[in-house]
Amino acid sequence: MAKRKEVQTAKNKGGAPNKAIDYAKLSKMCAIHCTGEECSSILDMDYDTLNRNLIADGHGGFADYFKKHSATGKMSLRRKQFTKAVDEGSVPMLIWLGKQYLDQKDQSSAEVRSNITVNETLASKLTDGSKR
Repeated sequence: MAKRKEVQTAKNKGGAPNKAIDYAKLSKMCAIHCTGEECSSILDMDYDTLNRNLIADGHGGFADYFKKHSATGKMSLRRKQFTKAVDEGSVPMLIWLGKQYLDQKDQSSAEVRSNITVNETLASKLTDGSKR
């Protein structure tokens, strides 16, 4: 008798097929610091699905992907702040940047002076009350 050749077929694991991630859109959302929930909602998938697919694609999950791609947003924001302060001469922005990067502080001094006058009747009641 001839031996039957067994054909191996891929087993259906069930569930919906993986959704493809629009990485261009996701990177832009990370740059403007969208949360994982916001990104997953815009990409029309659950956050856990987004995280799992990022891990499967070798990106280490949403937290790692966000950390890498949010840096461009921080850089753009920093550039805009410096432009506003230096080129446009925004005094509040210059002060804020000085505090952040140059350890500058607001100097304030307050002196409190007060004169307290105690009525003699009240003073005698206070001292009489303490003798009891």
